[in-house]
Amino acid sequence: MKTVQRTPKWSLYVVPVLLGVCIWQGWAWWSWATMPPIVPGQVSLVPGEKPIRIQISPGTPSQHIGQDLKSAGLIRSAQAWNLWARWLSLRDQQGGFQAGTYELSPTQSMQTIAAKIWAGETVQFSFTIPEGWSLRQMAAYFESQGFFKAQDFLTTAQQIPSDQFAWLPSGIPHVEGFLYPDTYQLASDRITPSEVIRKMLVRFEQLALPVYQQQRQKPSLTLLEWVTLASIVEKEAVIPTERPQIAGVFVNRLKLKMPLGADPTVEYGLNVQQTPDQPLTLAQVRTPSAYNTYLNVGLPPTPIASPGLASLEASLYPENTPYLYFVARYDGTHVFSRTLQEHEAAQAAIRDAQSTRQKANPATKPLP
Repeated sequence: MKTVQRTPKWSLYVVPVLLGVCIWQGWAWWSWATMPPIVPGQVSLVPGEKPIRIQISPGTPSQHIGQDLKSAGLIRSAQAWNLWARWLSLRDQQGGFQAGTYELSPTQSMQTIAAKIWAGETVQFSFTIPEGWSLRQMAAYFESQGFFKAQDFLTTAQQIPSDQFAWLPSGIPHVEGFLYPDTYQLASDRITPSEVIRKMLVRFEQLALPVYQQQRQKPSLTLLEWVTLASIVEKEAVIPTERPQIAGVFVNRLKLKMPLGADPTVEYGLNVQQTPDQPLTLAQVRTPSAYNTYLNVGLPPTPIASPGLASLEASLYPENTPYLYFVARYDGTHVFSRTLQEHEAAQAAIRDAQSTRQKANPATKPLP
Protein backbone atom coordinates (compact mmCIF):
# COMPACT_ATOMS: atom_id res chain seq x y z
CA MET A 1 0.00 0.00 0.00
CA LYS A 2 1.47 3.33 -1.16
CA THR A 3 1.89 6.17 1.17
CA VAL A 4 0.52 9.44 -0.25
CA GLN A 5 2.69 12.38 0.73
CA ARG A 6 0.52 15.39 1.15
CA THR A 7 1.78 18.86 0.58
CA PRO A 8 1.37 20.91 3.70
CA LYS A 9 -1.39 23.45 3.37
CA TRP A 10 0.89 26.31 4.35
CA SER A 11 3.11 25.65 1.35
CA LEU A 12 0.25 26.39 -0.99
CA TYR A 13 0.48 30.03 0.09
CA VAL A 14 4.24 30.38 -0.06
CA VAL A 15 4.60 30.78 -3.82
CA PRO A 16 1.85 33.41 -4.17
CA VAL A 17 3.19 35.27 -1.17
CA LEU A 18 6.76 35.21 -2.48
CA LEU A 19 5.51 36.25 -5.90
CA GLY A 20 3.54 39.07 -4.36
CA VAL A 21 6.55 40.20 -2.36
CA CYS A 22 8.70 40.20 -5.51
CA ILE A 23 6.10 42.15 -7.43
CA TRP A 24 5.75 44.62 -4.58
CA GLN A 25 9.51 45.06 -4.31
CA GLY A 26 9.84 45.45 -8.06
CA TRP A 27 7.07 48.02 -8.13
CA ALA A 28 8.57 49.86 -5.17
CA TRP A 29 11.95 49.94 -6.90
CA TRP A 30 10.41 51.11 -10.17
CA SER A 31 8.45 53.83 -8.41
CA TRP A 32 11.59 55.01 -6.65
CA ALA A 33 13.75 54.75 -9.78
CA THR A 34 11.40 56.76 -11.97
CA MET A 35 10.60 59.49 -9.45
CA PRO A 36 12.19 62.89 -9.92
CA PRO A 37 15.51 63.12 -8.07
CA ILE A 38 14.16 66.30 -6.51
CA VAL A 39 10.51 65.94 -5.49
CA PRO A 40 8.57 69.18 -6.00
CA GLY A 41 7.05 70.41 -2.75
CA GLN A 42 9.46 68.48 -0.55
CA VAL A 43 12.92 69.58 -1.65
CA SER A 44 13.12 72.37 -4.21
CA LEU A 45 15.78 73.72 -6.49
CA VAL A 46 17.85 76.63 -5.35
CA PRO A 47 15.75 79.78 -5.97
CA GLY A 48 16.41 81.15 -9.43
CA GLU A 49 18.34 78.06 -10.54
CA LYS A 50 17.95 77.33 -14.24
CA PRO A 51 17.06 73.94 -15.71
CA ILE A 52 19.99 71.67 -16.52
CA ARG A 53 21.07 71.85 -20.15
CA ILE A 54 22.25 68.60 -21.73
CA GLN A 55 23.60 68.03 -25.22
CA ILE A 56 22.85 64.75 -27.05
CA SER A 57 25.01 64.13 -30.10
CA PRO A 58 23.62 62.36 -33.19
CA GLY A 59 23.87 58.57 -32.92
CA THR A 60 24.26 58.47 -29.13
CA PRO A 61 23.01 55.06 -27.83
CA SER A 62 20.11 55.17 -25.38
CA GLN A 63 22.32 53.57 -22.69
CA HIS A 64 24.79 56.43 -22.93
CA ILE A 65 21.96 58.96 -22.75
CA GLY A 66 20.81 57.31 -19.53
CA GLN A 67 24.29 57.44 -18.07
CA ASP A 68 24.61 61.13 -18.95
CA LEU A 69 21.23 61.90 -17.38
CA LYS A 70 22.21 59.99 -14.24
CA SER A 71 25.54 61.83 -14.00
CA ALA A 72 23.75 65.16 -14.42
CA GLY A 73 21.38 64.33 -11.56
CA LEU A 74 18.33 64.27 -13.81
CA ILE A 75 17.30 60.65 -13.22
CA ARG A 76 17.82 58.21 -10.33
CA SER A 77 18.60 55.00 -12.19
CA ALA A 78 20.29 54.30 -15.51
CA GLN A 79 18.89 50.74 -15.34
CA ALA A 80 15.33 52.02 -15.14
CA TRP A 81 16.11 54.30 -18.08
CA ASN A 82 17.30 51.33 -20.16
CA LEU A 83 14.10 49.40 -19.39
CA TRP A 84 11.93 52.36 -20.31
CA ALA A 85 13.92 52.95 -23.51
CA ARG A 86 13.30 49.35 -24.58
CA TRP A 87 9.59 49.71 -23.92
CA LEU A 88 9.47 52.93 -25.97
CA SER A 89 11.26 51.16 -28.84
CA LEU A 90 8.71 48.34 -28.80
CA ARG A 91 5.81 50.78 -28.68
CA ASP A 92 7.17 53.07 -31.43
CA GLN A 93 9.56 51.14 -33.63
CA GLN A 94 9.90 54.06 -36.09
CA GLY A 95 10.85 56.57 -33.39
CA GLY A 96 13.90 57.16 -31.27
CA PHE A 97 15.69 59.58 -29.00
CA GLN A 98 16.53 62.79 -30.89
CA ALA A 99 19.84 64.62 -30.91
CA GLY A 100 20.01 68.23 -29.80
CA THR A 101 20.23 70.47 -26.76
CA TYR A 102 17.62 69.99 -24.04
CA GLU A 103 16.73 71.95 -20.94
CA LEU A 104 15.60 69.45 -18.31
CA SER A 105 14.79 69.64 -14.62
CA PRO A 106 15.44 67.13 -11.82
CA THR A 107 11.89 67.85 -10.66
CA GLN A 108 10.60 66.01 -13.76
CA SER A 109 9.92 62.29 -13.79
CA MET A 110 12.09 59.97 -15.84
CA GLN A 111 9.15 59.27 -18.16
CA THR A 112 8.63 63.00 -18.76
CA ILE A 113 12.31 63.49 -19.59
CA ALA A 114 12.29 60.47 -21.89
CA ALA A 115 9.17 61.74 -23.69
CA LYS A 116 10.82 65.11 -24.34
CA ILE A 117 13.96 63.58 -25.80
CA TRP A 118 11.96 61.01 -27.79
CA ALA A 119 9.83 63.80 -29.30
CA GLY A 120 12.86 66.02 -29.94
CA GLU A 121 11.65 68.95 -27.81
CA THR A 122 15.02 70.68 -28.03
CA VAL A 123 15.85 74.15 -26.78
CA GLN A 124 14.55 76.84 -29.11
CA PHE A 125 16.97 79.71 -29.62
CA SER A 126 15.47 83.09 -30.46
CA PHE A 127 17.17 85.92 -32.31
CA THR A 128 15.97 89.30 -33.52
CA ILE A 129 17.36 91.20 -36.51
CA PRO A 130 16.33 94.89 -36.47
CA GLU A 131 15.37 96.73 -39.62
CA GLY A 132 18.36 98.39 -41.25
CA TRP A 133 21.03 95.94 -40.14
CA SER A 134 23.72 94.95 -42.61
CA LEU A 135 25.31 91.52 -43.06
CA ARG A 136 28.31 92.70 -41.05
CA GLN A 137 26.12 93.76 -38.14
CA MET A 138 24.27 90.44 -38.23
CA ALA A 139 27.53 88.49 -38.30
CA ALA A 140 28.88 90.35 -35.26
CA TYR A 141 25.61 89.78 -33.42
CA PHE A 142 25.52 86.03 -34.08
CA GLU A 143 29.11 85.66 -32.89
CA SER A 144 28.37 87.66 -29.74
CA GLN A 145 25.46 85.31 -29.01
CA GLY A 146 27.73 82.30 -29.38
CA PHE A 147 25.85 80.92 -32.39
CA PHE A 148 28.80 80.73 -34.79
CA LYS A 149 31.77 82.77 -36.00
CA ALA A 150 31.06 86.04 -37.79
CA GLN A 151 33.28 85.10 -40.73
CA ASP A 152 31.42 81.81 -41.20
CA PHE A 153 28.18 83.76 -41.59
CA LEU A 154 29.70 86.26 -44.05
CA THR A 155 31.21 83.44 -46.10
CA THR A 156 27.90 81.57 -46.24
CA ALA A 157 26.09 84.78 -47.23
CA GLN A 158 28.21 84.83 -50.40
CA GLN A 159 26.93 81.39 -51.43
CA ILE A 160 23.74 82.31 -53.30
CA PRO A 161 21.12 79.53 -52.88
CA SER A 162 19.49 80.12 -56.27
CA ASP A 163 18.42 76.47 -56.45
CA GLN A 164 16.15 77.01 -53.44
CA PHE A 165 15.22 80.63 -54.13
CA ALA A 166 15.03 81.10 -57.89
CA TRP A 167 13.71 84.64 -57.44
CA LEU A 168 17.05 85.92 -56.10
CA PRO A 169 18.62 88.31 -58.63
CA SER A 170 21.32 86.73 -60.73
CA GLY A 171 24.90 87.86 -60.32
CA ILE A 172 24.60 89.24 -56.79
CA PRO A 173 27.79 88.76 -54.71
CA HIS A 174 25.89 88.10 -51.48
CA VAL A 175 22.38 88.08 -50.05
CA GLU A 176 22.63 91.54 -48.48
CA GLY A 177 19.16 93.12 -48.31
CA PHE A 178 17.21 89.90 -48.80
CA LEU A 179 17.50 88.63 -45.21
CA TYR A 180 14.21 89.80 -43.77
CA PRO A 181 14.52 91.64 -40.44
CA ASP A 182 12.34 89.90 -37.88
CA THR A 183 12.35 87.69 -34.78
CA TYR A 184 13.14 84.03 -35.40
CA GLN A 185 13.29 80.78 -33.48
CA LEU A 186 15.49 77.81 -34.32
CA ALA A 187 16.01 74.44 -32.70
CA SER A 188 19.38 74.15 -30.98
CA ASP A 189 20.63 71.56 -33.44
CA ARG A 190 19.84 73.82 -36.42
CA ILE A 191 21.83 76.91 -35.46
CA THR A 192 24.08 77.12 -38.49
CA PRO A 193 24.81 80.04 -40.87
CA SER A 194 23.12 78.25 -43.77
CA GLU A 195 19.97 77.48 -41.77
CA VAL A 196 19.72 81.03 -40.40
CA ILE A 197 20.08 82.47 -43.91
CA ARG A 198 17.60 79.98 -45.33
CA LYS A 199 15.01 80.87 -42.70
CA MET A 200 15.43 84.62 -43.30
CA LEU A 201 15.15 84.20 -47.07
CA VAL A 202 11.97 82.18 -46.58
CA ARG A 203 10.54 85.04 -44.52
CA PHE A 204 11.46 87.54 -47.26
CA GLU A 205 9.77 85.25 -49.78
CA GLN A 206 6.64 85.11 -47.64
CA LEU A 207 6.31 88.76 -46.61
CA ALA A 208 8.30 91.01 -48.94
CA LEU A 209 8.30 89.31 -52.33
CA PRO A 210 4.48 89.34 -52.69
CA VAL A 211 4.50 93.12 -52.23
CA TYR A 212 6.71 93.45 -55.28
CA GLN A 213 4.86 90.85 -57.34
CA GLN A 214 1.42 92.29 -56.62
CA GLN A 215 2.15 95.93 -57.42
CA ARG A 216 -0.55 97.66 -59.38
CA GLN A 217 1.57 98.76 -62.35
CA LYS A 218 4.43 97.38 -64.38
CA PRO A 219 7.49 97.57 -62.13
CA SER A 220 9.71 100.57 -62.80
CA LEU A 221 12.46 99.00 -60.71
CA THR A 222 13.91 95.51 -60.87
CA LEU A 223 13.77 93.41 -57.71
CA LEU A 224 17.41 94.24 -56.99
CA GLU A 225 16.89 97.96 -57.59
CA TRP A 226 13.79 97.96 -55.41
CA VAL A 227 15.48 96.34 -52.43
CA THR A 228 18.57 98.52 -52.89
CA LEU A 229 16.51 101.72 -52.88
CA ALA A 230 14.49 100.49 -49.88
CA SER A 231 17.70 99.77 -47.96
CA ILE A 232 18.84 103.38 -48.44
CA VAL A 233 15.43 104.70 -47.40
CA GLU A 234 15.60 102.46 -44.33
CA LYS A 235 18.94 103.93 -43.29
CA GLU A 236 17.93 107.55 -43.97
CA ALA A 237 14.41 107.61 -42.50
CA VAL A 238 13.89 108.03 -38.77
CA ILE A 239 10.26 109.16 -38.66
CA PRO A 240 8.02 106.50 -40.28
CA THR A 241 5.77 109.06 -41.95
CA GLU A 242 8.75 110.50 -43.88
CA ARG A 243 9.67 107.25 -45.62
CA PRO A 244 7.50 107.79 -48.74
CA GLN A 245 8.74 111.39 -49.07
CA ILE A 246 12.40 110.38 -48.76
CA ALA A 247 11.81 107.63 -51.31
CA GLY A 248 10.18 110.24 -53.56
CA VAL A 249 13.27 112.48 -53.37
CA PHE A 250 15.53 109.61 -54.37
CA VAL A 251 13.25 108.60 -57.25
CA ASN A 252 13.27 112.20 -58.51
CA ARG A 253 17.06 112.21 -58.43
CA LEU A 254 17.24 108.89 -60.26
CA LYS A 255 14.98 110.23 -63.00
CA LEU A 256 17.13 113.34 -63.38
CA LYS A 257 20.35 111.26 -63.22
CA MET A 258 21.49 113.20 -60.16
CA PRO A 259 23.73 111.52 -57.59
CA LEU A 260 21.67 110.33 -54.63
CA GLY A 261 24.16 111.82 -52.15
CA ALA A 262 23.26 109.38 -49.35
CA ASP A 263 25.68 109.18 -46.42
CA PRO A 264 24.75 105.56 -45.51
CA THR A 265 26.03 104.31 -48.86
CA VAL A 266 29.42 105.94 -48.26
CA GLU A 267 29.56 104.40 -44.78
CA TYR A 268 28.75 100.98 -46.22
CA GLY A 269 31.40 101.21 -48.90
CA LEU A 270 34.10 102.25 -46.43
CA ASN A 271 32.85 99.99 -43.61
CA VAL A 272 32.61 102.92 -41.20
CA GLN A 273 29.78 104.32 -39.13
CA GLN A 274 29.52 108.03 -38.51
CA THR A 275 28.38 109.31 -35.14
CA PRO A 276 27.32 112.74 -33.89
CA ASP A 277 30.86 113.21 -32.59
CA GLN A 278 32.56 111.78 -35.67
CA PRO A 279 30.62 112.57 -38.87
CA LEU A 280 31.88 111.60 -42.29
CA THR A 281 34.86 113.67 -43.32
CA LEU A 282 35.17 115.43 -46.65
CA ALA A 283 37.99 113.02 -47.53
CA GLN A 284 35.72 110.03 -46.91
CA VAL A 285 32.92 111.52 -48.98
CA ARG A 286 35.40 112.01 -51.83
CA THR A 287 36.85 108.49 -51.58
CA PRO A 288 35.97 106.50 -54.71
CA SER A 289 33.80 103.46 -54.09
CA ALA A 290 31.11 101.57 -55.97
CA TYR A 291 28.82 102.57 -53.10
CA ASN A 292 29.68 106.27 -53.03
CA THR A 293 26.46 107.91 -54.18
CA TYR A 294 28.05 111.34 -54.02
CA LEU A 295 30.46 110.42 -56.82
CA ASN A 296 28.37 107.87 -58.72
CA VAL A 297 25.03 108.42 -60.43
CA GLY A 298 22.32 105.84 -59.80
CA LEU A 299 21.88 103.14 -57.22
CA PRO A 300 24.80 101.25 -55.67
CA PRO A 301 25.40 97.70 -56.94
CA THR A 302 23.65 95.97 -54.02
CA PRO A 303 21.49 96.84 -51.03
CA ILE A 304 23.35 98.23 -48.02
CA ALA A 305 21.09 96.75 -45.32
CA SER A 306 17.94 94.73 -44.73
CA PRO A 307 14.93 97.00 -45.21
CA GLY A 308 11.69 96.46 -43.35
CA LEU A 309 8.29 96.20 -44.96
CA ALA A 310 7.49 99.91 -44.50
CA SER A 311 10.60 101.01 -46.41
CA LEU A 312 9.97 98.39 -49.10
CA GLU A 313 6.42 99.66 -49.60
CA ALA A 314 7.54 103.31 -49.56
CA SER A 315 10.12 102.58 -52.25
CA LEU A 316 7.57 100.78 -54.39
CA TYR A 317 4.99 103.55 -53.99
CA PRO A 318 7.04 106.73 -53.32
CA GLU A 319 5.35 110.04 -52.66
CA ASN A 320 4.96 112.28 -55.69
CA THR A 321 7.00 115.16 -54.31
CA PRO A 322 8.61 118.23 -55.91
CA TYR A 323 11.64 117.97 -53.61
CA LEU A 324 15.18 117.04 -54.64
CA TYR A 325 16.97 117.59 -51.33
CA PHE A 326 16.53 116.91 -47.63
CA VAL A 327 18.65 117.59 -44.56
CA ALA A 328 18.26 116.12 -41.11
CA ARG A 329 17.17 118.18 -38.17
CA TYR A 330 18.39 116.91 -34.83
CA ASP A 331 15.03 115.49 -33.77
CA GLY A 332 14.74 112.74 -36.40
CA THR A 333 12.79 114.85 -38.91
CA HIS A 334 14.10 116.39 -42.13
CA VAL A 335 13.77 119.67 -43.98
CA PHE A 336 12.88 119.09 -47.66
CA SER A 337 13.88 121.55 -50.40
CA ARG A 338 13.22 122.02 -54.11
CA THR A 339 16.46 123.73 -55.07
CA LEU A 340 20.10 123.63 -54.01
CA GLN A 341 19.81 127.21 -52.80
CA GLU A 342 16.90 126.29 -50.50
CA HIS A 343 18.79 123.22 -49.33
CA GLU A 344 21.91 125.18 -48.42
CA ALA A 345 19.79 127.77 -46.59
CA ALA A 346 18.11 124.96 -44.61
CA GLN A 347 21.51 123.50 -43.72
CA ALA A 348 22.73 126.90 -42.50
CA ALA A 349 19.59 127.46 -40.43
CA ILE A 350 19.95 124.05 -38.76
CA ARG A 351 23.63 124.71 -37.98
CA ASP A 352 22.76 128.11 -36.49
CA ALA A 353 20.03 126.56 -34.35
CA GLN A 354 22.43 123.91 -33.14
CA SER A 355 25.10 126.51 -32.37
CA THR A 356 22.57 128.51 -30.35
CA ARG A 357 21.63 125.39 -28.40
CA GLN A 358 25.27 124.68 -27.63
CA LYS A 359 25.85 128.19 -26.33
CA ALA A 360 22.77 127.92 -24.13
CA ASN A 361 23.82 124.48 -22.93
CA PRO A 362 27.56 123.87 -23.26
CA ALA A 363 27.09 120.21 -22.29
CA THR A 364 25.27 119.63 -25.58
CA LYS A 365 27.45 117.57 -27.91
CA PRO A 366 28.06 118.98 -31.40
CA LEU A 367 26.18 117.24 -34.16
CA PRO A 368 27.17 116.97 -37.82
